Amino acid sequence: MKLPKNKKVYFASDNHLGLNAELSSKEREKFFVEWLDKVSKDAAAIYLLGDLFDFWFEYKKVVPKGFVRVLGKLAELTDRGIPVTFFVGNHDLWMKDYFKKELGVTIHHNPIDIKINDTIFMIGHGDGLGPGDLGYKRMKKIFRNRFFQWLFSLVHPDVGIRLGNYFSQKNKLISGEEDIKFKGKENEWLVAYCKKKLEEKHYNYFIFGHRHLPLQIDLGMNSNYINLGDWITHFTFGVFDGKSFLLEKWKNPISND
Repeated sequence: MKLPKNKKVYFASDNHLGLNAELSSKEREKFFVEWLDKVSKDAAAIYLLGDLFDFWFEYKKVVPKGFVRVLGKLAELTDRGIPVTFFVGNHDLWMKDYFKKELGVTIHHNPIDIKINDTIFMIGHGDGLGPGDLGYKRMKKIFRNRFFQWLFSLVHPDVGIRLGNYFSQKNKLISGEEDIKFKGKENEWLVAYCKKKLEEKHYNYFIFGHRHLPLQIDLGMNSNYINLGDWITHFTFGVFDGKSFLLEKWKNPISND
């Protein structure tokens, strides 16, 4: 991608719409739509790095109720010619083709490499990468298995979506509380993953979500690991102007800053 003059690329992750936290899901949705509307004024592209929803499963003719504001805004952006790319997260990994067909959004299920001007990025949600967490990695294989997805699709949507919301919000089988605690630079498994990838190819930036922590860690050799944080408590996002990447905070409705 060659970035046009005065244009920027924006990145955001982990909204978990459907989860009622300190701020309700509907309030956070409105807040995020306001951000999308704002950045669309100079956006050359927008990348959403997963877990837009706290639970998402696409039946053949049914998708989860709600989220009309953000879905409508994404459709509006792509209709205006702004490319929107979505990376499936661990809470919405059952996404199929609804976003592509109805909203014009490009979907990726795995990290990708992109080059913007002369800067090389690896972009993805971040779950299941790096060493450890074998239990989740086994569970992810089950969740992504077409046969098990077909079995779940046989459950009536009223039951299936309620069941999915329960496990997502209560039991944390899809992701745990440990995912949101900073482990120290030397113990961060995504840092280990990035360093391993640097042995194969040089990247200027590794951009991930999933951790819910705004992080910017220097990996040396003109390479940085960025975690975008979330839109539950941090309300942070990334922006690349063609030369440098910044991790910024949208005004926080919880702390009023």
